[in-house]
Amino acid sequence: MAGGAGSVALAAAVCGAGGLGFLAAGYKTAAAMSAEIADLRTATGLPFGVNLFLPGEASGSAVPEQVAAYRVQLEQETVRLGAALGSVPPHGLDDDWDAKIAALLAAPVPVVSFTFGCPDAGLLAEFRARGTTTAVTVTTPSEAERAAAAGCALLVVQGGEAGGHQGRWENADSEPYGLLTLLALVQAVTDVPCVAAGGIMTGGQIAAVRAAGAVAAQLGTAFLRCPESGAPEPYKAALADGRYERTRLTRAFSGRPARGLVNGFLARHTAHAPAAYPEVHYATAPLRRASAEAGDPEAMALWAGQGWRLADEAPAATVVERLTDELAAAEGH
Repeated sequence: MAGGAGSVALAAAVCGAGGLGFLAAGYKTAAAMSAEIADLRTATGLPFGVNLFLPGEASGSAVPEQVAAYRVQLEQETVRLGAALGSVPPHGLDDDWDAKIAALLAAPVPVVSFTFGCPDAGLLAEFRARGTTTAVTVTTPSEAERAAAAGCALLVVQGGEAGGHQGRWENADSEPYGLLTLLALVQAVTDVPCVAAGGIMTGGQIAAVRAAGAVAAQLGTAFLRCPESGAPEPYKAALADGRYERTRLTRAFSGRPARGLVNGFLARHTAHAPAAYPEVHYATAPLRRASAEAGDPEAMALWAGQGWRLADEAPAATVVERLTDELAAAEGH
């Protein structure tokens, strides 16, 4: 969960409770990623994973004009929040990709997953040679076929119910598949083991995706309200606030489709946000921070899967234990 919701404490707690905790490397420098890995290794000797964002394709010639127009529209928010718009940092356009890859090859971790695309077969082979298990997020059968052909060990099959960014490889508008449908379609074209992701909040749902052929389930929103979560307190409170009644996909905060609670910012700007990532992400970042600091969730990116109402305000270990008990009950053992 890039952007702050993920944390060393959360990953360590999940690992300690029997899950596979993950660190989010997105938006961080390679040095910051490596520092978190060192901290997690100090906190736990158990296996863990690191998630990377692949750099996107070069934006089209019209995008700078679209970004400029969107920044003009956002000026009303800068006045309201008392914060200036941001710009892309030196490492931002490629998310410090080369340095992160070099660091993870030099000091291998148990699992590395990739979002927004798939590395080439040569790089996946380099990770495999170092004992690192690789996983690639896929949102269509075509993406699954391509990732399987490249040699990934696992497919993270992400349904449209998922909170936060859709992991689709192209920054395009398309109707997402539901998770169970996508699982069936992916398994029809490849035998690479599948990890199910998207809206999963209960052990019963984990049992359902296992019955549908997944070897494991990946959960994010279920842990957002945990004390170990790095999500700001107004974000956590919003997840339990009855005034937020639905989620929807939006480009308003980042320039890529992502699912969040419908708040004022999302409602005002979704129709106008361009397909420009990460430019929009960095432009809105100071506004989102200012909103969080003011205790006002109305301009925050309240990423949440469709089952967000079921998120517990409980320690991560308690959440994992509940899920484990529910899974055992659903599977009859």
